[in-house]
Formats: sequence, structure tokens, C-alpha cells
Amino acid sequence: MTGSTEHWQNWGRTETADPTVETPSTVDEIRALVADARATGRRIKPIGAGHSFSGIGVPTDIQLRLSGLRGLVSADPDASRVTLAAGTHLHEIPALLAPMGLAMANLGDVDRQTVSGATSTGTHGTGLGFGGISTQIVGATLVDGRGESVTLAEHDPDLAAVALGLGALGVLVDITLRCVPAFHLRAVEAPGRFDDVLDGWADAIGSIDHYEFYWFPHTECCLTKTNTRLPTTTARTGPSRLRRYVDDELLSNKLFGMLCAVGRTVPAAVPAINQLSGHALSARTIVDSSTKVFISDRAVRFREMEYAIPVEEIPEALREIRAMIDRRRYRVSFPIEVRAAAADELMLSTATGRASGYIAVHRYHRDDPADSAAYFADVEEILTGHGGRPHWGKMHTRDAAYLRTVYPRFDEFRAVRDRYDPDRVFGNDYLTRVLGD
Repeated sequence: MTGSTEHWQNWGRTETADPTVETPSTVDEIRALVADARATGRRIKPIGAGHSFSGIGVPTDIQLRLSGLRGLVSADPDASRVTLAAGTHLHEIPALLAPMGLAMANLGDVDRQTVSGATSTGTHGTGLGFGGISTQIVGATLVDGRGESVTLAEHDPDLAAVALGLGALGVLVDITLRCVPAFHLRAVEAPGRFDDVLDGWADAIGSIDHYEFYWFPHTECCLTKTNTRLPTTTARTGPSRLRRYVDDELLSNKLFGMLCAVGRTVPAAVPAINQLSGHALSARTIVDSSTKVFISDRAVRFREMEYAIPVEEIPEALREIRAMIDRRRYRVSFPIEVRAAAADELMLSTATGRASGYIAVHRYHRDDPADSAAYFADVEEILTGHGGRPHWGKMHTRDAAYLRTVYPRFDEFRAVRDRYDPDRVFGNDYLTRVLGD
């Protein structure tokens, strides 16, 4: 195979590269490309949808695009397990699972990523009884740094590394997921007040299947989202298709994008814009399939940083962030998103060993870069003060020295990496920073 040089940039426009691009469609082709890269001293990096804001997917020499490896590989409906090719996008999965009456147990709010990219970076949804997407993995096949194919089954100790491997261990070829019977969600969206929402945080996450909220900086306004799991026999209800188009496309995307552009040009107007947006919120209830409720269309381009902290420390941390924004006089047009997830046992999961709360901060992609960087740095200082773990696919400045202090299995993961990729064929600058060596 002979690739061509192409310009690449990620969705958030935070990273670019000009790699040699290869698009393999078989495991043997991947093995040959990896073996050749190792023999010639080059680095090779698989990429999915490029939806990470961090440099985790940036290629140094060769970029592997896995669009040729998509779809259902095999299924065991009785065991609620499916094996998917690694390049399958999350938005393609519902149609593959529907004939079997299955669904993924939990999802985030974006489905543009590939299943391998989402799991390798630690993508998660919300719900204190549910882990991130990587916790649904019960098997995988990958090509390691020697160009050898490795298959891992459930209970293989290395799966705790491979299921959330940062792209540092090999090229994932397929992933086996433990699914659940298809279900509906009753989604209740309602306005709330900042102090009331924070005071009710512990009760909400403890009693609601999937709970999250958004706070509009410079205001007292929050939007709470309460999702309750229901059987598929529950009738679908909610606003008309026109109303949902108005709410989700015209207001949440087109109008919001226009307001972000205004805020960039006139930063002093941002607090008034957020007040208007927050007070315009109204309650609505929707019952629909889980995937249609979990997923939101994100058309306004942004940049994002997210940290996981002990779940009980969310209210204190958010109050600190609010005070910092006021003190530093930032003008932040994007709401701050707050979620929760169950503890798990994966080596580099942001929820490893502890139930975690997530605080995600965003800036419009055209905002002043220096101001955005300063804002992210100030939020990061607060969240690292709470033992925060950065989302691997989102912007942060942490390095191996810090990450070792917040990940109890950090060196265990590094030892797995030494076995799977001793020559660092899959390395790049980001992995050198966060893993050392």
C-alpha cells in the first residue's frame, strides 16, 4: 500500500498535521503497515472521526483511517453481545442493534465518533449507576507494535488497559460490547436555579437513572436533564417534530451560533445574552428510544476541557469556578456541563476506583485564543486542586508526573504498554507527555 500526504485537522480545529494517509480494509493490511513502520523507524497513528480536542490522535508520520473497517462482525443476541469493526461510528450502531432488540447501555451526547475512538479516549455519558462506554467492552482484537494480532476475551487482565488504551497499545481492529435490551427514556428538561441545583446534586444523581445539568455563566440559570429508563412498550410522546426542530436546531444551534458570534465581537454583551438564554428556558418532556434521547446535535463548533473529580465535590468546585469567572471577569458564552458516572476498574478510566462527577467547560472556537487558554488554565487549577483527572480526548496541560498521582494503576498501564508497543510505534507528542518515556 502506498499512501498520499494529506492535510488533517480535528473537529475542534485545535490540532493539525500533514501525514501519509493509509486506509486499510483488512487485518493483514494493518499488520503489514505496522510492521513496516516499525522496521523503518516511523510512527503510525489510527484515527477515527477526529473528534478529540487534545493531541491524542495527532499522527507523526503515518495516519491510519479505519473507514474501511466498519459494521457488524458477529453477534450473540442471546448473550446480548456484539462485535463491531473498529471504524464503526456510534451513530451507525443503533441500526445494527435494532433487529436484535438491543442497545448500548449508556452513551454520551455526541455520536460522530468511531467506537474505537470513543472508547480509547474515555468517552462517557451520565448516570451514577453506569460507567463510561469503555466499561461495556468484553473483548477486543488489536494489532500490537510488532505487527502481531492479539485477541483478548473477557476477564483477560490486559483488557483493563486495552478497553481504554489511548491508542498507545495498538490498532484496534474490532471491539466486543456487552449490550442491554433496547429501552426508551423519559427525558424531562427543566429550568433551575444555581444554588438549588447544587444543593440537590447528591439526591438527584442518587435517585435518577441519568442526570445532568448545564449552568449559564454570569447568571443564576441552569437547565436540568432527567432521563428515566423505560421499556420499549412505553409510547413515544413529546413535542411535535416542528417544535423539536425549532428547539434543537434553530434555537440550540443556529441562534446559539449567532449569539456566540455576537459575544466574540462584543464580549461585554455575553452576560446579557446568557441571561436572555437562561430565562428563555422552558420545561419539556420527551419519551423516545434511548439513542434519540441521549444524543444531541452539536453544530456550533467549540473547544472543550473536562475533568473528573470525586462526585461529592462537584458543588464546591463549581462554586469556586463561578467565583473565579467573576473575579477574573471572563466572558463565557457556553454553558458549563455537569455529569456523573459510576466507579470502574479500568486502568486509565477517569472514574477508576471512585464514583466521579464531571465538569466540562467550553469556549466558542472563534473566541480570543489567549483569553480561552487563560480561562481553561484557571478552571484546570481549580479542578486539579480536587484531584481532577482530565478527559483524555479534551484539552488539558497535565503530564505523567501529575497523572501518576491521581491514577492508582498508572504504572501498571505503562507496563502493559511496554509489552504491547516496546518501540513506541504508536507514540506521539501527546502520549509522551501524558505517559512519560
